Amino acid sequence: MEEAQDVTHAEEKVVNISLKDLAKKLEEFAKARDWEKYHSPRNLLLAMVGEVGELSEIFQWKGEVDKGLPNWEESDKEHLAEELSDVLLYLIRLSDICGIDLGDAATKKIVKNAIKYPPKAC
Repeated sequence: MEEAQDVTHAEEKVVNISLKDLAKKLEEFAKARDWEKYHSPRNLLLAMVGEVGELSEIFQWKGEVDKGLPNWEESDKEHLAEELSDVLLYLIRLSDICGIDLGDAATKKIVKNAIKYPPKAC
């Protein structure tokens, strides 16, 4: 019964969810399965690299693709979404385990890059 509720809950459409909300969900997910002992920074990084490899395979022989992937089958887009999500979730979990506020770090990096690479004058 609990598994059915988890699946139903997981299938609910989430519109706006923060990185912190995702980190909390991932922490709860790991705790419920007693996986925390496996979630060391090294293990999470290696798992994420594996997922990046799976993501790379999707594009490996396609050459350049147009924005929005207009020529892709819906099933290929769904597969891409799954692999992108795997990478994102491992990145969020890794940052949480390392005590890094990823949202804050990313915001600071954007500001830093804006200074380093100013817009071109028109």
